Amino acid sequence: MKNNKIIIVFLLFASLISVFVFRNVYIKNFLQTMENKTFDIRQNLLSHSGKRIANKDIVIIAIDDGSYEYIIDNYGEWPLRRDIYAKIIDYIQTQKPKSIAFDLMFVKSMKSSVQSDKILAQVFKKYDNVYTAMNLDNQSEDVRIAQDLPQNLSVNIADKARLEFLEYTNCRTVLSDILYSTTNIGMINVSRNDDGVLRKMPLFLSYKDNFYPQLGLKVALDYLGQKNRKDFDIDKNSKIKIGEKKFYLDKDGSLILIWYGGGGTYLNIPMYRILRVIEGKEKNSFNFKNKIVYFGATASSLFDIKTVPTDKVYPGVEVQATYVNNLIDGSAIHKISPFGNFVIALLLVLLTVYFIVGIAQMTYSLSFSFATYILYIFSSYYLMKIFNIWADIVFPITLSVTALIISVLVKYFIKSKDFDYQYKLATTDGLTELYNHRYFQEQMKRCVDHCTRYNEVFSLIIIDIDYFKKFNDNYGHQSGDAVLKQVANILKRNVRSSDIVCRYGGEEMSIILPNTASDEAVGIAQKLCKIVAEKKFQLSNSKESNVTISLGVSTYPTDGNNSSSLIEKADSRLYDAKNNGRNRVN
Repeated sequence: MKNNKIIIVFLLFASLISVFVFRNVYIKNFLQTMENKTFDIRQNLLSHSGKRIANKDIVIIAIDDGSYEYIIDNYGEWPLRRDIYAKIIDYIQTQKPKSIAFDLMFVKSMKSSVQSDKILAQVFKKYDNVYTAMNLDNQSEDVRIAQDLPQNLSVNIADKARLEFLEYTNCRTVLSDILYSTTNIGMINVSRNDDGVLRKMPLFLSYKDNFYPQLGLKVALDYLGQKNRKDFDIDKNSKIKIGEKKFYLDKDGSLILIWYGGGGTYLNIPMYRILRVIEGKEKNSFNFKNKIVYFGATASSLFDIKTVPTDKVYPGVEVQATYVNNLIDGSAIHKISPFGNFVIALLLVLLTVYFIVGIAQMTYSLSFSFATYILYIFSSYYLMKIFNIWADIVFPITLSVTALIISVLVKYFIKSKDFDYQYKLATTDGLTELYNHRYFQEQMKRCVDHCTRYNEVFSLIIIDIDYFKKFNDNYGHQSGDAVLKQVANILKRNVRSSDIVCRYGGEEMSIILPNTASDEAVGIAQKLCKIVAEKKFQLSNSKESNVTISLGVSTYPTDGNNSSSLIEKADSRLYDAKNNGRNRVN
């Protein structure tokens, strides 16, 4: 129980240290990059699960490679003249679409067709469901003077201080005839992660102390019956109400998107086919009634290609469509806060510690730990699938595996120390701290076996303290114990590290001398006999006394070929030494 408490306290301390390590900016960025990859994997799996279905009311008129080539061949230039877009809008409006949105920026007048720009501007005045895009940037004023935007394009945000909105210092405005004739202008800035993948989109952008909504937000509000909404409130949980639903915003005010598939998820109609219809070259076969019709470039040569969780090559116009889809479906990703992820990580760490500490069998404890990690990974997938909640995987699992490794090492360290302690108790005499009789017998057998195999010699010395019983009677058992300890210390200090000193029993001790012939063993015994005789022994009553020992020596294989015969021979010689006056070697 004591060891278990030590493990738990140590692991909790190690986990806290690990948290501080993981807060290192480089480690934190690496973990976040890996976490984003797990998000991409989950989104890919979910986009193929059949649960995520793109809204059929969103249609894309795509300027694809074929359309780009058709425009060059038939109109002689790119960009397409703006009056052609006006004709396309007039044609689509006959089918009563919900809205028409251009993921295209009508910037700068085309000098060859200024009148066509005015025609397009008149169309924007004519219809209140046609939207166009504009872009904010941080271009130097040496290149472009930062222009003030019409106040009616901005919105009001309550409690905006809760978030760090993306802020810009300059902008590329659309044609002034459009800019001042309609409020259906939204921004198309995107928010990429450090790895270049687009996983979220901002709702609002900050420019010159005002906030401007995204194009997709305006289109979605129109669809939800909240056109021209100007006031927005962000609650204390960083949620904002759009339509009847509340959406969780990331720290930069962005919406983390649900992805419905790769490129081509939405119905793509090549723009050249629409052109052929208005040119009378093709019969109308399209139904745009109550549809959200998005115009955008999908041709790779027009450079509006993004990387998203579900595809490396994903047209920007489909990003806009996905964004609108999230808003009108009333669902987007809710990312659990860093504190929430820390709590999850701590729970996994505690479970890991519980399994490692509480289960003696390491195979079972490891199995339960890894089963818990796998269960958590599946749970995080289903949280995203069912509730659109993004729970981190990388940080909790990394911290838990770190705790697992530390706990295993600590457990084995303590177990090893316990084993050493138990082994010492089993093999050591408590009073003298010499090896006990059981260990002596094991080592005698081992030496005999070794020397028999390799044709080597070893010797045995058995020692007895002279007149020990009389000594106990005269001075008391405590003094006798003190003498035993001091004799044991003398023996240990004056033999080789390879020699094995044991308490044989009572006042008798023994020394096993590996690779030692008879003459050398006798010499060692005589040295020990002399050292003991010359020493003054401290007794328990602060008195001093002289002590002598008698020693008997035997050698393998001269005096016997097994442990019992060697012990018997050494014991016999010890008996002779005692009979011949004690304080001697025989």
